[in-house]
Amino acid sequence: MPFTVTEFQPTPNPNALKCILDKAIREREQGPGSFRSAESAASDPVAAALFAVPGVTNLLINENWITVNKDARAEWRPLRAEISRVLAGLP
Repeated sequence: MPFTVTEFQPTPNPNALKCILDKAIREREQGPGSFRSAESAASDPVAAALFAVPGVTNLLINENWITVNKDARAEWRPLRAEISRVLAGLP
């Protein structure tokens, strides 16, 4: 199911960005999913797709938002565009 990022919110961490989505990506009962590597995300299709974006280093996926952490050398502008593209293209 495709998702639209309705808002990007900064966090106190300059290498983390909160992505607010147009609908729930996880059921409340599931609780948040924390992924610290592509290997840990292999069984989660959303997390695996986001880890394919160069520069993504860590993810926290909750009911209707995702916090993306990036490598300190990566720039947010292209990452935001790629994150939006990946989420919009999910089956």
